[in-house]
Amino acid sequence: MPSENFLQDTLAEELLELALKSGAEVAEVYQSKSLSKPIFFEANRLKQVETSQSEGTALRLWCNGRPGLTVAYGTVESQAMVQRAIASSKLNQPETIQLVSNSQPAYPDLGKKIPVEKMVEWGKKTISLVRQTYPEVVCTGDWECDTENTRLINTQGLDCHYTDTTLSCFLSAEWVRGDDFLSVSDGQTERNQLNPERVAQQILQRLSWAKENTQATNGKFPVLFTSKAADMLWGTIQAALNGKRVLENASPWAERIGQQVISNTLTVFQDPQAGPYSCPFDDEGHPTQDRVFIRDGVLKDFYCDRITGNNLGTGTTGNGFRPGLGSYPSPGLFNFLIQPGSLSLEDLISYMDNGLIVDQMLGGGGGISGDFAINVDLGYQVRNGEIIGRVKDTMVSGNIYTALKQVVKLGGDADWNGSCYTPSLIVDGLSITTKNH
Repeated sequence: MPSENFLQDTLAEELLELALKSGAEVAEVYQSKSLSKPIFFEANRLKQVETSQSEGTALRLWCNGRPGLTVAYGTVESQAMVQRAIASSKLNQPETIQLVSNSQPAYPDLGKKIPVEKMVEWGKKTISLVRQTYPEVVCTGDWECDTENTRLINTQGLDCHYTDTTLSCFLSAEWVRGDDFLSVSDGQTERNQLNPERVAQQILQRLSWAKENTQATNGKFPVLFTSKAADMLWGTIQAALNGKRVLENASPWAERIGQQVISNTLTVFQDPQAGPYSCPFDDEGHPTQDRVFIRDGVLKDFYCDRITGNNLGTGTTGNGFRPGLGSYPSPGLFNFLIQPGSLSLEDLISYMDNGLIVDQMLGGGGGISGDFAINVDLGYQVRNGEIIGRVKDTMVSGNIYTALKQVVKLGGDADWNGSCYTPSLIVDGLSITTKNH
């Protein structure tokens, strides 16, 4: 049976029946419904509580072997939707039709809903904890409970669905001292429970480190990326592991299966059961899988959707996801984990003789080339294993592939930053440039 929100909904079955009657050989319907209750705080006070809902339906069919896709949001006019999908199929080339068939797995609902009153309580508590120590700080943030229902059904007998409830929060603390403006932010995404004390403690620690301003040192030095900042490094690695990039010879690792590609301290994998970004099946209906992409620095695997996996000769890895409702599935990740080490953040800091901590940054990562140059939004200078103050007007540059071959130490403080679960780590040999004051 479909999850609760689909029990009385026969739209999917109706679309499939109409598609077959209109000449399609096969068809599938992807449905997504969400209910979100965000709570906003501004200038240390509760500002507003909202409720937002969205509902989208994607119909994909094959007519004379040609794929057609159409999307509708909210109320759907079934016949018109089928006609649009058939019309779009006439613009595409024929392809081999491959759909998951005769499968009706039962997936348990994930997470639990939290009352608005509890979310408000958590928000007030976090702000109170920060301002007890720093009453001059101005806090802005949001707390949210989001429930998403997903269903995928096709004319080959597939019918899979699940409900996922996640909790998230984000808090920004702004501290103005004369001409000096400092913004420290942190957050969480979890199921079932958020931890106001932990969010507050993370921000308090950063505010304490930033009491004094200091000058960064120009040159090549070790750089410590905190767990909050380290995900910048992994965007490039995710791109290099994309099976479609491998097919296009756009990945530098296309011919390097079984070879050392990054430091032997690093193991990179996905886990369908891990954290708030767990996922039971992909957008093609394939069960998601445990996959180790890199073990001890050695490249083991790429991630693929069905078409990409077939072209590579490996088959799908259960990673066919739609970038949007109106898109065809392509290789994508639902979570991405880096096996943590055993050292605390304090241990990593004490290890550094002279270096830089990057905690927040402006600008993105390096893309598939790996070359990057980021402005440090929040960073700290380390000397003799101690933080001596916050740095300003500082840039860090280098190449991500090279940097990840030069990992000096790996932390045990892994945390979710988006769907990337990464610990803090120290990499050697990055270029640090700063403006002279």
